[in-house]
Amino acid sequence: MTRFYGEIGYGKSEQVPADSGIWVDVITEYSYFGDVTRNANRLDDGSGLNNNVSVSNSISVLADDRAFKNFHMIRYIRWAGALWTVSSVEVQSPRLIIRLGDVYNGPTA
Repeated sequence: MTRFYGEIGYGKSEQVPADSGIWVDVITEYSYFGDVTRNANRLDDGSGLNNNVSVSNSISVLADDRAFKNFHMIRYIRWAGALWTVSSVEVQSPRLIIRLGDVYNGPTA
């Protein structure tokens, strides 16, 4: 089993400026230890010129109180030199099982 150490990005929606009606994700990163429990990739046929790069990896991180309270706010994981979108999070105390999907292209910390 491969070890994991990396940043997890949490997004909190905030209205900026206060009266504009526009909401953006403000990202905060925290570092976690864990294990890569599933290491696989898949190639999706995209509607564009190139295929989409995706992974079907599962990363099990040792969660702290912040992670348990805010697991629904996790937006991405920094792993293997790229940012990956989190497709689902499963709570299995004392760990979070995070499943990855496509390359993340949203806001970062």
